[in-house]
Amino acid sequence: MSLSRAHLARVGAVAAPALVLAALSLASTTAQAASQSVALAGTATPVTGSFDSGSTGPEFQAPEDENSPDAFTGTVTDRTLSQGHAAGHGVAVGNATRAKSNPTFRTGFEGLNIYQQRYARGGNQFTVEPPDQGLCVGGGHVVEAVNDVLNVYDSSGASQLPDNTASNVVSGFPRDVHHTVDLNSFYGYPPAINRATGVAGPDITDPTCIYDAATQRFFLVVLTLDRNPDNSLNQVNHLDLAVSRTSNPTGAWNIYKIDVTHDGTNAGGVNPGPYLGDYPHIGADANGVYLTTNAYPWNSNGFAGAQVYALSKAQLAAGATNVTIQHLDTSGMVAAPSQAGSTQPGFTVWPAQSPGTSSFNLANNGTEYFLSSNAADEATHPVTGTGGDYVSNQIVVWSMTNTASLSTGSPNVSLASRLVDVGTYALPPKQQQPGSGTTPGTDAPQGHCLGDTTQPLFNGQNGCYRLLVGAPSAEKISTPDSNDTRMQQVTYANGKLWGALDSAVTVGGSNRAGIAWYVVKPGGSTLAPKVGLAGYLAATGKDFTYPAIGVTPSGRGVMAFTATGDDTFPSAAYASIDALSGVGAWSVTPGGAGKAVDDGFTSYKAQVGNPPRTRWGDYGAASVDGDTVWVSSEYVAVACDYTTWGGPFFAGGSGDNLLGTCAGAGHGPGSRTALANWSTRVSAFTP
Repeated sequence: MSLSRAHLARVGAVAAPALVLAALSLASTTAQAASQSVALAGTATPVTGSFDSGSTGPEFQAPEDENSPDAFTGTVTDRTLSQGHAAGHGVAVGNATRAKSNPTFRTGFEGLNIYQQRYARGGNQFTVEPPDQGLCVGGGHVVEAVNDVLNVYDSSGASQLPDNTASNVVSGFPRDVHHTVDLNSFYGYPPAINRATGVAGPDITDPTCIYDAATQRFFLVVLTLDRNPDNSLNQVNHLDLAVSRTSNPTGAWNIYKIDVTHDGTNAGGVNPGPYLGDYPHIGADANGVYLTTNAYPWNSNGFAGAQVYALSKAQLAAGATNVTIQHLDTSGMVAAPSQAGSTQPGFTVWPAQSPGTSSFNLANNGTEYFLSSNAADEATHPVTGTGGDYVSNQIVVWSMTNTASLSTGSPNVSLASRLVDVGTYALPPKQQQPGSGTTPGTDAPQGHCLGDTTQPLFNGQNGCYRLLVGAPSAEKISTPDSNDTRMQQVTYANGKLWGALDSAVTVGGSNRAGIAWYVVKPGGSTLAPKVGLAGYLAATGKDFTYPAIGVTPSGRGVMAFTATGDDTFPSAAYASIDALSGVGAWSVTPGGAGKAVDDGFTSYKAQVGNPPRTRWGDYGAASVDGDTVWVSSEYVAVACDYTTWGGPFFAGGSGDNLLGTCAGAGHGPGSRTALANWSTRVSAFTP
């Protein structure tokens, strides 16, 4: 039998009354950069590369095949040190209500989904969850990238890429993936997995992107992990930064590769390299493009500091053969007053992106801002990798000055950090969804299949589990991951920094996952940063996770997130945000209501071991185009019943010759795959 090897990309209402908090006045910690340059590595276009389609028969082989595949044996990459939840530390907040009026909804559509991801490039893809979302909008183009595919849409959701259906043959039939292109093709690599030979290509993960209105360029960055000939990872990893040559992302892009294998701090010999440059994110000011990573040692449990890379935006936009880059390691840069004389590393130091062409801070010869948090073990116990309580009442404001020097012959940026007091936030519990902890019914077909010993199959045997694993397994409907306490997308607009993170909250008498949000006045060379407005968003019986804030130049914005709950399937949701009233009432985006429980392979112990860890989100995305805020979040778009999921693999059944696509006798497009059912929702609002 031939079923894709599972692959993990990472690892990881009314608002409560706003809190107005004063800044904690501490001397800032500063660091200088190390200069280097990065060479133009090549060009790319969003077109599917060559592939070997392998067998043209059913993905599950002929009836005489008595063998069953083993349970998933790949490596679950866990890149968060925070585990469990911060019991008793969920701050009590008011119950959120649903919105009666909100930002004006403009348009929305289903974005990339698991069927498109799995069956791009002739099916030579792994099954991947969570998606991890990049979204960048400008010039009439909507670019979305997830693990591990991308698409370019117009405002109605129609793909602007060439139709690749006829050539995208999987198991004997053309597969409509809505013109989606795999990221391995886009970056010029072999397929993620050649299903004819079993040879795996480089492992691409964590896509994120911005559109810069000043240069009219799209910037898309991923982390790429190289492999040995035997398919094992060789520990070499690099950031692959793609820059569109024009304002049209359907055309050519330039590719720059930044090796991050040895970027990290060996703290007294405890966390030696090589390192993994995890969780890359991107921002920009008037002068530079900024990439950040979290450096994890490959061979120990600690943390080696957030890394910051500053590149000349003008040189990138011009397609320069060599681009100036300055690298800063944030280890030891954050004051830790609870530990006398000690310092902490930055963790998920998220660079700000700015809307339009006039939202940048030009003071101090150009200033870029970042936000981060410090409740996680990565910040408090980076050497040992464990020991914290996952609670904090501070965030970190970072400022990089002299960014205009990036385009000169003597670049010399400087990075400083300051702690700011905020309300308590803490590691949230996992999300609830309808039926969490109960036995999966037929409306969760994969979970039900894993424990089914009676279903007659196409080959005369009984037991659906035989299609997936070697032995039946009693599974439960999962509690999907909330994020840890790391900062999420950061925007600098209207002279303020906007950010949010996941936090435990106590609402309706229960400890749930909620959102802590911040509007920060970043200060300057003589003024300390301070919180202008902050608060929480939570609702009784609900969990809100993976926020992303987009704000227009005038200071009006939208915060996107996933909403789940006791009676709510995973849904794409949003709320308004501004600097006067904070976060408003919440609502599910039009068309974004979840239709079923998360039924992904990371939910089930037979697939990933016991206990399973249901992967969700990692991050959502927001992008501002003029006065419109575009947002994207993960949700479950379609329900699929058991018999449709099983199709012809169940005795007497009919439909697709790929298990679990729910694609029907016409062979697609499908709504899901055998192993997962996630989708993304792209929406546009005028706040």
